[in-house]
Amino acid sequence: MIITFLGHREIYNRSSIHENIRNAILNNITRNEKIYFYCGGYGDFDNMCLEVCHSLKENIIDCEIVYITPYITESHQKQIKQLLDLKVYDSIIYPSLEKVFPRYAISYRNKWMIDQADLVIAYVEHEYGGAYTSLQYAIKHKKSIINLAK
Repeated sequence: MIITFLGHREIYNRSSIHENIRNAILNNITRNEKIYFYCGGYGDFDNMCLEVCHSLKENIIDCEIVYITPYITESHQKQIKQLLDLKVYDSIIYPSLEKVFPRYAISYRNKWMIDQADLVIAYVEHEYGGAYTSLQYAIKHKKSIINLAK
């Protein structure tokens, strides 16, 4: 099963979000299946999800934490190597985005992540911005979605 995350870069009400992310994951998986967490690595919500994924990996489930990178530049490659060396992620995937203008790479990467996902866990409070656009894409493509902001 592939679970991906999408949410706002800045989140101001953090009180119960970690626990809600954890519950959303645990309530939607079966313990005997391999779980792949596809992470974007940008912003508050992504960081909270990464923390929860590491906690679950250490204590509960068989999973792989995968960073989906929107860029393949040399400088970004160095950052990716550091993330792997520090064991922040288990592996890295670069979707084929070479023909995408760099300004739009994150949006196209998000669409790719949603296309792959069996479950999308979101935190989208308002109706504008990249997280909202990605959520609308997931809805349009009839993905299983849990929006923790609702």
